[in-house]
Amino acid sequence: MQFQQLQYFVAVAETRHFTRAAEMVHVAQPSLSQQIKALERELGADLFLRARGNITLTDAGEALLPLARRILADADTARHEVQELVQLRSGRVRLGATPSLCTGLLPDVLRAFHDRYPGVRLLVEEGGSHDLVRELARGALDLALVVLPLPTPSPALTTVELLREDLVVVSSPDAPEPGRGRRTVRIADLEGERLVMFRHGYDLRELTVAACRAEGFEPEFAVEGGEMDAVLGFVRAGLGVAVVPRMVAARSGHGLRVTPLARPGLHRTIALAHRSDVAPPRAARELQRMLLER
Repeated sequence: MQFQQLQYFVAVAETRHFTRAAEMVHVAQPSLSQQIKALERELGADLFLRARGNITLTDAGEALLPLARRILADADTARHEVQELVQLRSGRVRLGATPSLCTGLLPDVLRAFHDRYPGVRLLVEEGGSHDLVRELARGALDLALVVLPLPTPSPALTTVELLREDLVVVSSPDAPEPGRGRRTVRIADLEGERLVMFRHGYDLRELTVAACRAEGFEPEFAVEGGEMDAVLGFVRAGLGVAVVPRMVAARSGHGLRVTPLARPGLHRTIALAHRSDVAPPRAARELQRMLLER
């Protein structure tokens, strides 16, 4: 009994027509008929009652049909499981993340993932949440770490909250302390401070500017337009202060003074996003699991 014969048998049983069954399995109709006859000879029983324009299952065919379907389903499962194992040996993961998360959260997780699955290629794209959502929607990314709420909510995306992170104020140790030397800094204390500000489209820019305006003042920029590394470098040089995630400040603390924000402070919510209509590849799902369990 051959696997292919079972495929042909199920196709005929479902269509009750040899020609349509042959079209379904992409084989010539005479070849399909020959394989069905060979299967019947091996089993020693007719599987179909063949009358002009009317194909029905015999008792033997009725008995074989659920077993054949189960064998074909088990074969599909086996093929799927092997393909997933292959993906974990030689697949790829296309991950998007905001630059601050590439600096703060990802290095340890990606190192652990690479140690466990060294054959999987990791492709990381940095960008703001708006850009990453667009790349997810067009299928250019498997997963993305984004800041909630999304700039443009999309029902086509599934998001899972990952963490809620505090923001802090960083300054040069050689510059006057923000907040007049207090242990914490209020947003109102940033009035009159010269800020080192991220480029447009950066989630942290919108968050900081909105917090200042809520306190009734327009922030003053010493320099603006940088990415995370540039902003930290400008702060170290004494050009001004910046509001950054606590994880970034902890990793980049050399040459920086870190001052917490007074309650209620500022926070941001990080989520892991993927398309709702397409399951991420096996390797991407494994990285997703490691991020959620970190």
